[in-house]
Amino acid sequence: MGLLLAHVSRVSSYLVDSADTCMNCHVMTDAYVSHRNSSHGRDTTCGDCHLPHTSLIREYAFKAHDGLRHAAVFTLRAEPQVMRLSSMGVPVVQENCMRCHEDRVSEMVSYRAGGQKCWDCHRDVVHGPVRSLSASPDVSRPPLPPVTKILP
Repeated sequence: MGLLLAHVSRVSSYLVDSADTCMNCHVMTDAYVSHRNSSHGRDTTCGDCHLPHTSLIREYAFKAHDGLRHAAVFTLRAEPQVMRLSSMGVPVVQENCMRCHEDRVSEMVSYRAGGQKCWDCHRDVVHGPVRSLSASPDVSRPPLPPVTKILP
């Protein structure tokens, strides 16, 4: 049963840093498509923004915790119509905005001190203005990645 569950949920895909991994869950289609078509889509993966990069241990611990939370929400069919960044993800994404764009935000210290986040001004940069499960027409939805065979 455990091997079947691991196979169906594509467990091995979570060990790498690929945007295609996020497509394992169909509710992430709009986030995947909008990222792929954004300026960030050429040079980044989902993990570049959504995972901490201070240490490998912190990255995998965060990935495991967040992944289990996602799996629980998906299994219980409790997906929200509009996706929002979790409270645990907010500081991670903010750290990563600052890490990649540090040279461009040195003058923004006063805003950061006031508690504003990068996306307070740059809300639509990566995922566009609409983030609901029905935002993208079916024609723009890529197929799910194939399940690799692990059993003969």
